Amino acid sequence: MTSSITFEKAIKRLEEIVKELESSNIEIEKALTIFEEGTKLSKICAEKLLNIEKRIEILKKGEKGEDILELFQGIDEE
Repeated sequence: MTSSITFEKAIKRLEEIVKELESSNIEIEKALTIFEEGTKLSKICAEKLLNIEKRIEILKKGEKGEDILELFQGIDEE
């Protein structure tokens, strides 16, 4: 699944969908429709993150071309 939507736009739309779903004034059919949209967007985001991770691994080469595999150190959440 590839998409031309940027990661940032997909995340922003996902945030909007969550807010809509959390509201108590949404009809069930509309809720289902935007839930489906959110599911697709979350898959797109996951794919984009996986591709970024692969690119980072490719960039992690030693001076002599040897592989240097380092675990990704994410931002610590407190």
